[in-house]
Formats: sequence, structure tokens, C-alpha cells
Amino acid sequence: MNINEIIDLFFQNVANTSLLEIIAVFFGLLSVWFAKKANILVYPTGIISVVIYVYICFHARLYADMGINGVYFVMSVYGWVMWSRKTGDNETLPVSFCRRKDHILNIIMFVFFFIGLSILLKRTDSDVPLLDSLTTAIFIVGMWLMALKRTENWIFWIIGDAISVPLYFYKGLVFSSFQYFVFLIIAVLGYIEWHKMYKENQKFA
Repeated sequence: MNINEIIDLFFQNVANTSLLEIIAVFFGLLSVWFAKKANILVYPTGIISVVIYVYICFHARLYADMGINGVYFVMSVYGWVMWSRKTGDNETLPVSFCRRKDHILNIIMFVFFFIGLSILLKRTDSDVPLLDSLTTAIFIVGMWLMALKRTENWIFWIIGDAISVPLYFYKGLVFSSFQYFVFLIIAVLGYIEWHKMYKENQKFA
């Protein structure tokens, strides 16, 4: 595919973009911005976006991504509760890093979801079953770590976002592809900011 064909495809996809997708992208970007700031509003704004994306991904035949948005909804409720809880010193859940056992669990979760989803999606009419399974497994682990306020969640978002940019463009969801490109930038900034927050917390620990 040459540059002219890519440009033509871009404008064709823009013309076919629905208002629903634009709304989902807006709230998705807003949610990730709040996540970068470790602001609890990441969850209500994110819930709006993921509910819309369940519908969008179904029609795009991105079945694993549809499923993960359902998981996002459940994890968003869980994360909302976790971030709202007070610790013994009456402060909210602090930003932290994974321990060794967390890394082991992360690997197990990733492998389990990737293999399981790959098997399931090969039985559907999805034309990108492996990529769909890969990004879904990555994002599930990232969402789990975010709910626990582990800084490494941003590493998973960075990897998943980098894969999703071309994937969503290929599926004709150009605004969603752009959204993931912005997500990628915010994820890098989010990792840096959460790392600083962790260091600040350690000074007063």
C-alpha cells in the first residue's frame, strides 16, 4: 500500500466515523488523562467510554476487544471502590510498584488470557484473532494493575496502545486509532508521573 492509498483510506474512514465513536473517544481520552493524574474520575469517565465500545467492537468484529470492554466495566467498578477506600492513616490507596509475586501473577494472567482468547477467537469470523487476543490480554493485566495503583500498569498500556494504533486503523476505526496514539503518549507521561508520585510518597513513609 503506497502513501496515496493510505491517505485515501484515512479520509474514507474519517467520513465513515460515527458520532458514537467520537463520544467514546472523547471520554476515553478524558479517562486516561485522569489516570495520569491518579484522579479517581478515571473510573466514571472510563465507564462511559467502555460501554459505548462494547457496541462498536461488536460491529467491527473485534470480539476480544468487545469482551475486554466488558471486563473494563467490571474492573472500573472494582478500581473505583479500591481507590475510594481509606487506609489506616485515613489516606487513599497510594501509588506503588509490583512485588515479585505480582510479576508472577501478571505473567500467569497474560498467558492464560492470551491462549484462551486465541482459541476462542479462531472459531469466530474475526480476521485478526491473534492481535485481538494479544491486546486484550495485555490490557486486562494493565487494568488489574491500575486498580491496585501499581506503576507498572503503564508499561502494559504502552505496549497495548502501540499495537492498537495500526490495528484500529486497519479495522476502519480511524478516530479510535488516533485515540490509541494519544493514549500511547499519555501512558508514557503517566509512567513518569506515577514514578515521581511514588518517590514523593516514600519521602513521607
